Amino acid sequence: QVQLVESGGGLVQAGGSLRLSCTASGSIISINAMRWYRQAPGKQRELVAVITGGGSTNYADFVKGRFTISRDNAKNTVYLQMNSLKPEDTAVYYCNAELYDSPNYYALKRYWGQGTQVTVSS
Repeated sequence: QVQLVESGGGLVQAGGSLRLSCTASGSIISINAMRWYRQAPGKQRELVAVITGGGSTNYADFVKGRFTISRDNAKNTVYLQMNSLKPEDTAVYYCNAELYDSPNYYALKRYWGQGTQVTVSS
């Protein structure tokens, strides 16, 4: 009953910036947390950043000081502002929502977006 739609990926030069967006829609009761993951070619998917329902944020060490996760609760949207991009940031970026939805609100569920490609050139 919940869908995630991502946007904002693209091609950017090293040192540039991109802002990714992910909007959740459907029968959402409450969102516990939203996360951004990424997966580079030949590598495992890794956690990039997380924001909880209370607004707390955490980041992987390799993006601290460069990336910022934020949310717009009214729009059920999470953003990832990426600055000072490096070629090693090249990956498919996925958002993930941890939430309760209607009508089965007893169970915590997780949903994935389809992914958006970020390519950083040297």
